Amino acid sequence: MRKLNRRQFSLATAAGLAASSLPRQSRAQSPNEKLGVCIAGVNSRGGEHIRGFTYDPRTEIRAIVDIDERVAQSRAESVRKLQGKMPLVFKDVREALEAPAIDILSCATPNHWHALMGVWAMQAGKDVYIEKPISHNIHEGRALVEAAKKYGRMFQTGTQCRSSSACQDLAQFLADGGIGEVKFARGLCYKRRKSIGPLGDYPIPEYVDFNLWSGPATYTDPKLTRRSFHYDWHWQRHYGNGDLGNQGPHQTDIARWGLGLDRHPNSVISYGGRLGYQAERNDPDYVDAGDTANTEVSIYDYGDKCIVFETRGLEIKESAGKDVDAMFGKGKGNKIGVIFYGSDGYAAQTQYDYCQAFDKDMNPIKEFKARNVGDMHFANFIDACISRDGTQLNADALTGHLSAAVSHLGNISYYVGEENRVSPEQLREKIGAVNSLDDNLATVDRTIEHLRSNGVDLDKTPLSLGPHLEFDPEAERFKNSDAANAMLTREYREGFEVPSGDKV
Repeated sequence: MRKLNRRQFSLATAAGLAASSLPRQSRAQSPNEKLGVCIAGVNSRGGEHIRGFTYDPRTEIRAIVDIDERVAQSRAESVRKLQGKMPLVFKDVREALEAPAIDILSCATPNHWHALMGVWAMQAGKDVYIEKPISHNIHEGRALVEAAKKYGRMFQTGTQCRSSSACQDLAQFLADGGIGEVKFARGLCYKRRKSIGPLGDYPIPEYVDFNLWSGPATYTDPKLTRRSFHYDWHWQRHYGNGDLGNQGPHQTDIARWGLGLDRHPNSVISYGGRLGYQAERNDPDYVDAGDTANTEVSIYDYGDKCIVFETRGLEIKESAGKDVDAMFGKGKGNKIGVIFYGSDGYAAQTQYDYCQAFDKDMNPIKEFKARNVGDMHFANFIDACISRDGTQLNADALTGHLSAAVSHLGNISYYVGEENRVSPEQLREKIGAVNSLDDNLATVDRTIEHLRSNGVDLDKTPLSLGPHLEFDPEAERFKNSDAANAMLTREYREGFEVPSGDKV
């Protein structure tokens, strides 16, 4: 099949938009007729998409897209065994969107492909499910929000906690004043991430189409600076968003939800670095191939409310503070979740399907267990695809955009200030002066203790301190930094441009 470039694809699909925008019932009259699904990016998280859509009897996977031929064929065979019918296999999503009987695009590609794939699919009249973060930058998230509006498409963000009854019950408990007035939330991603290996030239896997894999990202020399092609892109900012943008959107989404925030923050400041791997390797000159922070603290001011998000990629050895220890356990091990601080107590999301509330002395007073089982987030999306009622969606495009933006804004402050290296004393002075609802100095001191417990010499490899950036939530622009505004979007390759929201 002839491959279309970006302009040709938009023109070719325009004529079919009116028909594809009709209510879904007009296309699926029979209760036995299934919705056709195309899953793009099936090597890792895409496997969960396969399970989710084959689990639901209302859908059938009719196409697989992946730039790795071996992965695509292997997954297609798995689908055949699960549903008794072999899906079509494509390398180029544009060809898949032209295939017959495709109603839904489900995307689990690397982050830099999320938005363009979603825009193309909605232009072609498909409903869309995209993994978090739904975008690689702020510009892309807005494009998805506007495309969903313009084309009347159902759009679900892959933040599965929105469909967990445990998290839903917690959010309602907070809204009902269960722990009094809540103005502050702390998100945690204490998740051990080892070095991805030294910088070097590693060959592209033989069966990978690197040109298509690169897509919207500027094309680099077809040699890698990372050893593991299929996952470690997360830690290279050209393609991924670090753990603030990988794990973080789950927790920042819950933090916004529990605080009742449906807007961007007014300001952000971040500090951190990619630290500790030199000590692990016992080599002071070691350079890890990743360039996203593995230790990062971001403070988000929403006026009357505040979110702090902490990313730690090194081993957790020490106390993380009385509040974290009480709710997540003291000492070693990953700690991923959200703590809400209320006037009458605390609450914490500690697992996808489990939350707790605590009194002022941090004694447990209530627990929230998930009542639902199975792939409820996919089911919720399919419900909306059938009903054509976007209000049914638990995580629509705007929800996904606002939660991804929390990560993007935090990373931008870090990236702009990456070369601004500061001593612990300077960091305490600068962050101590920032107005927030957190105990800023206590968080700084815990972060410094954590790094030192992992052998980090902060005199030789100091932390970076980003600028305190003021943000206009309506215009989605920074008020005080041209350098930061430049990072709201990226340079796109010809034929792979993500359009602005008013041009989708």
